[in-house]
Amino acid sequence: MNFLFKRKLIKMNYFTLILLAFLAAYLFVLISTYIFQRNLLYHPKENNYFGDQLLVPIETAKVQTSDGIELLSWFHNKNLIKYKTILFLHGNAGSLENRIHKINHFKDMKVNFLLIAWRGFNGNKGKPTESGLYEDAESAVQWLKSKGVTEENIIIYGESLGTGVATEIAQNKNFAGIILESPFTSMIDAGKDKYPYLPVRFMLKDKYESDKKIKSIKSPILIMHGKIDNIVPFHMGKKMYELANEPKYYYFSEYDDHMMEYNDKLLNTLKSFIKSLN
Repeated sequence: MNFLFKRKLIKMNYFTLILLAFLAAYLFVLISTYIFQRNLLYHPKENNYFGDQLLVPIETAKVQTSDGIELLSWFHNKNLIKYKTILFLHGNAGSLENRIHKINHFKDMKVNFLLIAWRGFNGNKGKPTESGLYEDAESAVQWLKSKGVTEENIIIYGESLGTGVATEIAQNKNFAGIILESPFTSMIDAGKDKYPYLPVRFMLKDKYESDKKIKSIKSPILIMHGKIDNIVPFHMGKKMYELANEPKYYYFSEYDDHMMEYNDKLLNTLKSFIKSLN
């Protein structure tokens, strides 16, 4: 009996050790993810879509934020009075140069544009955070207003992470229109999709809860999303469209991944939407 009891005790200790090791490993993952989560979210040094030649004339500008950061920006002034101006808010990775393949197409559209680099991107000072990016975007709007561009003549264009910023600053405003490319419902939902084993809602610092804000957008809105997006699931873009107020439009592509192809169909959709705002 004593021998059997010892064997059972050893077996219990063995499983206890395994359980404790598992809990320690999980705790380590939790703490590491919490501490370094912004390194997982923001990737300023990633360099996709490089090597494109800039075909549209731009002026290099510096947008000053209220907390003293200068944001490197590209400004294309076709005619600020005659045409609408796009404020382009890029995603969580890369530089202004990585958007050349997109803004080259604006050359053939009747629009001006301001493309800003976030704090911590393109050599800008500071570190990206949710509140910091909101400040960057608001400062860009003020910069355009200082050039004589009214709110009613600004189109807010958010790309990926930039859709979360676009949704925030567009609430209860009179912008000409809103364009969301590959939008997510919230960073909480996106985090749960990628890390289902973590308590994302309680750990996440930068939540970008766009689904709670989109009802407060009164401007016409265009939502674009690829159905085979492997980063932000298509159902999130569809949900954002369903939540949006009228007038609303969509471009849902059968074969686009996260970075949508600027093909004739997408460009015609953009042109038609922009034309409808005049």
